[in-house]
Amino acid sequence: MLFNSYEFIFGFLPVTVVFFFIAGTRSPRLALAWLTVASLFFYAWWRPVNVLIIGPSLAVNYIIARTLLGMSTGGRQPAGARWLLAVGIVFNLAFLGYFKYANFAATVYTDLTGTRFLLEQVILPLGISFITFQKIAFLVDVHSQRIKSFSFGDYCLFVLFFPQLIAGPIVHYREMMPQFHAATCRPNGTDLAVGMTLFVIGLFKKVVLADGVAAYVTPVFAAAASGESVSMFPAWIAAIGFTLQIYFDFSGYSDMALGLARLFGVRLPVNFDSPLKARSIIDFWLRWHITLTRFLTAYIYNPLVMSLTRRRLTRRLPVLGGRQHSPGAFVQLLAGPTLITMLISGAWHGAGYMFILWGLMHGLYLIVNHGWRIYGAPRFAAPGAAGPLWRSGAFLLTFLAVVAAMVVFRAPTPDSAMEIFRGMVGGSGVSLPPHVVARLPSLAGSLSTLSVSSGELERTLVPAFAWIGSLLVIALALPNSLQFTARFEPAIAFKPGPSILPLLRAQALWRPTVPWAAAVVVLAAAVIIRIGGKSEFLYWQF
Repeated sequence: MLFNSYEFIFGFLPVTVVFFFIAGTRSPRLALAWLTVASLFFYAWWRPVNVLIIGPSLAVNYIIARTLLGMSTGGRQPAGARWLLAVGIVFNLAFLGYFKYANFAATVYTDLTGTRFLLEQVILPLGISFITFQKIAFLVDVHSQRIKSFSFGDYCLFVLFFPQLIAGPIVHYREMMPQFHAATCRPNGTDLAVGMTLFVIGLFKKVVLADGVAAYVTPVFAAAASGESVSMFPAWIAAIGFTLQIYFDFSGYSDMALGLARLFGVRLPVNFDSPLKARSIIDFWLRWHITLTRFLTAYIYNPLVMSLTRRRLTRRLPVLGGRQHSPGAFVQLLAGPTLITMLISGAWHGAGYMFILWGLMHGLYLIVNHGWRIYGAPRFAAPGAAGPLWRSGAFLLTFLAVVAAMVVFRAPTPDSAMEIFRGMVGGSGVSLPPHVVARLPSLAGSLSTLSVSSGELERTLVPAFAWIGSLLVIALALPNSLQFTARFEPAIAFKPGPSILPLLRAQALWRPTVPWAAAVVVLAAAVIIRIGGKSEFLYWQF
C-alpha cells in the first residue's frame, strides 16, 4: 500500500488513527497492539506472501536477541555472545542476500562464464533492505547492552511501525520505544496539526512535483536505453530532472513518514535536510538519507577504521591525526574504508551494476573531498575561500557531481548512461524545436550551426525547463518543511541551521492557524486531483 494511494489516504489511515485513539481510552497497551496489527496489515496489503517471508526472519532475530539479553546478566557479555551476534548478522545478511541479490548473482555468473544459470525469479519483499539494517542494529544494541529489556510486543512494533517500515528512516530501538511507552495514545491537537501538515506537504512533493517532472525525464532515459541519440538540451533535462525527481520523491516520503508518526505522538529522526544546498559531497551525505549514513558509519566505516588503526599502531606506522598526515595512512585508514562503505551503499540501493558504479562514484567523490580538506585546502585555498564566489563554486561543483552520479543511478545500462553524458557535452548535437527558433530571428546567424529538430524530445523543452527551474527554486531558495515547522520539533532533536531561518519573519513559519490550515487544504486538493496518475516507484524499491 503506497502512501500516495486512495486506499491509504481514505481507508487505512483514518481507520488506523481513529481506532488507535479509541483503544487508547481503554489502555495505551491496547492502542499500541492495534498499531502493530495495523502495521502488519499495511505490510501485507501489497503482497500477503511478504508476511510469510519476513515473519520467520523476525522470529529468528527475536530469539537471538532474547538469548543475547539473557547472556548479558551481570553486566558483561560472555565470549559466546559475540559468536551469537555474528550468527545473527550473518543470518540477516544471508536473508537479504538471497531475496535481493540471488537474481543479480545469477546474472553476474552468466556474464563471467557465458553459461546461463537457471534460477526462478525470487520474490523481493518490500522494504527488506531497511528492515534488515534495522534488525542488525537492534542485535548490536542488545549485545552492547544499550537495550536493557524488551518484550515481544515492543519488538514487533519497533520493526513493523508502518510510517518507516518500507523506506525508512532506519531507526534505533532506544530512540523509538521510550516514545511509545510514554505515549498517552489520546488525541493531541498540536501533534495532529503538525502531522497532517507534514504528511500533506510530503504528499504534494511526491505526487505533484516528483511525478510531474518525471513526465519529462522518463522519455529521455527510455530513448537512450533504446539506442537513440540524445541531444544536449534533452540530456540536461534528463540529468537535472531526475536529480530533482528523486530529490522530491525521497524528500516527500521523508516528510510523509515524519507526519504519519507524529499523528501517533511519535517523532522519527531526521532523514533528509536539503542535500542539494550542500557545498561538498561530505556535506551532501550528512543531509541525504541521514539515517543510512549514520548506520553505515557506525556499523561499517568506524569498525573498519578502528581495526586498521590498531594494526598500524601495532606495527608502529603513522595514523591519521595531528598536523602531519601520512599518504599511506590516508589511503589505508580513510580512502579504503570510504570506498568499501560506499560500494556497500551502492549495492544496498539495488542489485545491479549501475548501483555499484554509483556507489563507486560517490566513494571516489568523498575520497577527493577528504583529500582536498587534508592536503589541498591548507596549502592552496585562497584568502577569500569563505567568500560568496568560492561558496558558489563549491556549490556548483557539488551539484554537478551529484547530477552526474544520478545519471548512472537512473540509467539501466552503461551504454544508456554514456549516451546521456555524450548528449550533455554536445556529442550528439544541439537541437531546438522549430517554434523556438522562429521566435529568435535576431539570433538566426548564430543558430545556423544548430540543427533544428521537431523530434518528440525537443518539443517539450520549454515546459521542461520551466518545470525544472521552478523545482530548483523550491529546492535551493526556500526553507524545507522541517525548517517551516521547526518550532514544533518535527523530528527527533531537529535543530534548523542558522543560514535561512533568521531571514524569515515569524509570520512565515508554520503555525496551527486558520490561514495555514487553508494553505494545507489547497495542497491536499492539488494532490487528490493528481492521485491515480502515472507514478514511478523510486525509493520504495530499495
